[in-house]
Amino acid sequence: MKKRITNWGNYPEIESNLLSFRDESKLRSIVSNEDSFIPRGNGRSYGDASLAPTTILTLHFDKILAFDKEEGIMECESGITLDQILKVIVPQGWFLPVSPGTKFITLGGAAASNIHGKNHHAEGGFSKHIVDMEVLLESGQQVRCSPVPNPDLFEATCGGMGLTGMITRLKFRLKKIETSYITQKQIKAENLAEILELFDKYHDYTYSVAWIDCMKKGKNFGRSILILGEHARVEELDAGQQKEPLLIPGKKPVVFPFNLPSFVLNKFTIRAFNFVYYAKNLKKEINNIVHYEPFFYPLDTILHWNRGYGKKGLVQYQFVVPLHRKDGLIEILNRISEKGMGSFLAVLKKFGNHQSLISFPIEGYTLALDFPVRKGVFEFLDELDQLVLQYEGRIYLTKDARMKADVFWKTYPHADRFQEIVKQYNPGFRFRSLLSDRLLITK
Repeated sequence: MKKRITNWGNYPEIESNLLSFRDESKLRSIVSNEDSFIPRGNGRSYGDASLAPTTILTLHFDKILAFDKEEGIMECESGITLDQILKVIVPQGWFLPVSPGTKFITLGGAAASNIHGKNHHAEGGFSKHIVDMEVLLESGQQVRCSPVPNPDLFEATCGGMGLTGMITRLKFRLKKIETSYITQKQIKAENLAEILELFDKYHDYTYSVAWIDCMKKGKNFGRSILILGEHARVEELDAGQQKEPLLIPGKKPVVFPFNLPSFVLNKFTIRAFNFVYYAKNLKKEINNIVHYEPFFYPLDTILHWNRGYGKKGLVQYQFVVPLHRKDGLIEILNRISEKGMGSFLAVLKKFGNHQSLISFPIEGYTLALDFPVRKGVFEFLDELDQLVLQYEGRIYLTKDARMKADVFWKTYPHADRFQEIVKQYNPGFRFRSLLSDRLLITK
């Protein structure tokens, strides 16, 4: 079936031949009969990593194959979403080892992006918690890999954007919890220097993330709200919560009904939003207990929130700079503020020293920003790329839609080794995407 599709940023949009399957025999038939393709889960990557002229849809390949409730080991088909997994594991006292800002991604996508969460500094990326996985190669062979057997395939598949082959099954470790609640601490920081100090001060917290005002200048440049969290114990809950400590609420999300007109998104509305968001916390510090949903997935309460960026869509720009180059973070934020190209959603996190072959995180500071597609934005992001390059950083492939190939090859030091492994397992480059062609990985 041919259809015009796009990922979460609604940019770019292409026509693709969409092929679906429910079992491995059908999948092997697709792989043997099509010239080239890329797997696609729920379309929640922002850019073009899962876009290609032929797309293999994985959402119907979503069975739970095994769940050891005593040891917290689960094995699933790759098309299952984190939302589906959470509904099964939370009532049993388990949680995801790593989670991004949305639960609506697939398990295969989580591995192919080697997702990181608010706990990267403490517990690393998703690949650290994978026991093993099975990958269908372009030859039709299915190979099981892990950090021990076939480690080269494993390390190139984790964060490899689906270019080594199709992840079909994945076994991973879960995290034991007593409740479905989080003890949350929010602290207001008056400027960027203070928020970086707070990240260091509260480094022992499992979860940490900050909202940052990227438009503010002067003494309040980089003012922020740090959000910290730990999984709550039963005795920390109130009497009502203790009756159902592992409750999953059945609250239905609100639907964003239409694309906003582009004129709504401007520096004045962004400044107004930032003012209100910062001012909503009346106290310097707030401590409370919240359900895991609003803590991990605040935007999932609004379906199709990406429509708020207008019909032309958005590009999410996420970069990381090393700890010793935090001056780069300051310069990039200064450039954003000077240009008035701010973002409604600006999220700052600190990564730990958990690196891998091709994955995005390095020990340092990462900032994620949403920019509506409009005149001048791509030229501006090209300027930011050069600053990221200058300050020894890199850009997140899962969210990228426009980075030039030379920036990728200069900022990912193991790109040559990654491409060698891709060629070994995908010699005809039949697994390929708009992103892999644009970055000259599969060309």
